[in-house]
Amino acid sequence: MPRPVPLNSLRTFEAVARHVSFTRAALELHITPGAVSQQIRALEQQLGASLFKRSRRSVALTELALRMLPDVQAGFAALSRATHDQMLAPAEKTLTISVAPSFASKWLVPRLTDFSRQYADIDLRISATVGLADFKRDHVDLAIRLGRGNYPSLHVESLFTEAVAPLCSPALVKKVPLRTPDDLQKHRLLHDTSIPGEHEQSAWVRWLNLAHATQVQVRRGARFSLADLALQAAMDGAGVVMGRLTLAERDIAAGRLVQPFKIALPLDVRYFLVMEEASLSRPEVQAFRGWLFGELKSKGSSRKKRARA
Repeated sequence: MPRPVPLNSLRTFEAVARHVSFTRAALELHITPGAVSQQIRALEQQLGASLFKRSRRSVALTELALRMLPDVQAGFAALSRATHDQMLAPAEKTLTISVAPSFASKWLVPRLTDFSRQYADIDLRISATVGLADFKRDHVDLAIRLGRGNYPSLHVESLFTEAVAPLCSPALVKKVPLRTPDDLQKHRLLHDTSIPGEHEQSAWVRWLNLAHATQVQVRRGARFSLADLALQAAMDGAGVVMGRLTLAERDIAAGRLVQPFKIALPLDVRYFLVMEEASLSRPEVQAFRGWLFGELKSKGSSRKKRARA
């Protein structure tokens, strides 16, 4: 019988894979980088294969790590839900929200301080999973998903659209300038394979066609099953990613990423708020729904002001 894998090792693996950095994982887990390396080595020995390709300045996930990561994250999310369900008192006001991991980390979580300030009596439970939620089985109240809105027997509301464009670190574009789209042939391309309806190369192919670029080959380059990992790799200088602009918004504003070309490719999917019809009457759901649409209205007004400026 195979020896069970220690949860600490899996937690360390998940943190390193999410940050694509041993140092940042150590800071999050409050342990030393050496302890992180030791746990990863032990896990690799137990698996009999490497999880990361290490160099002096970068870390990249192996194919095994890319396959493992979604299941490991889903497992921790399930453990978290099970623990929280046991800890809840009947009188508590709670709201469980299912979102994709990248949307949670790059868009939703940075904004939740405002929600908590307005609704201090509601305890949020964020279930970050790649797969679609089963509302009854997973005890989920509502979900935010990127798709085409075909969610049968559920209440569905459109939130906003998504578009993609090449993104990279300021240092990378300074070192090898991107003056025209065909200059992308001088850079390594990064692929976000998690966009619904897109295969590994189609977003790049369609953007290059839109930009009338004919000299760029898209077959090679690292592929990431989570959008935030692809964006992080671009921030670390690993290459140019075809990144989702909604998820990259804060990184672009902070100067961690730059968009070398104004051309953006609109996707034929968009973000939707999804829930069971019965959940609509819950005060906690109404509070979150009202806050969310208020955020989107404020975001739209800010964009219009910047455009006029």
